[in-house]
Amino acid sequence: MMKRVTWFVTGAAAGAAGAGYATRKVKQTASQLAPANMAKGAAHRARRGGSQFVDALREGRMAMRAREDELKARRDARVETLDDRLDPGDQLLVDGRPVDVGRVIVLKQKQRRRR
Repeated sequence: MMKRVTWFVTGAAAGAAGAGYATRKVKQTASQLAPANMAKGAAHRARRGGSQFVDALREGRMAMRAREDELKARRDARVETLDDRLDPGDQLLVDGRPVDVGRVIVLKQKQRRRR
């Protein structure tokens, strides 16, 4: 008979604790889903997304300008390939590491005429 009482009391205590925990979690979740909190979260995500968009736009513009400079240099014959300068068997090192010659672009500055 004592075992049954022990198990009954243990089960009742576990049920009460579980019900209390569930009640706290429901109230916490409900407060997070309140319209004011939802609006704050949406505004925060919009600001973060907006700043990421601006950063991506800046990076894209910088890449565009770099590519435009490279294309203009090719057009104006200011680009020189390293293949013309290296002998067979020579190796190009950048920061102490071997680099494929085709991946390096050397731009010469255009000299302005003085009048």
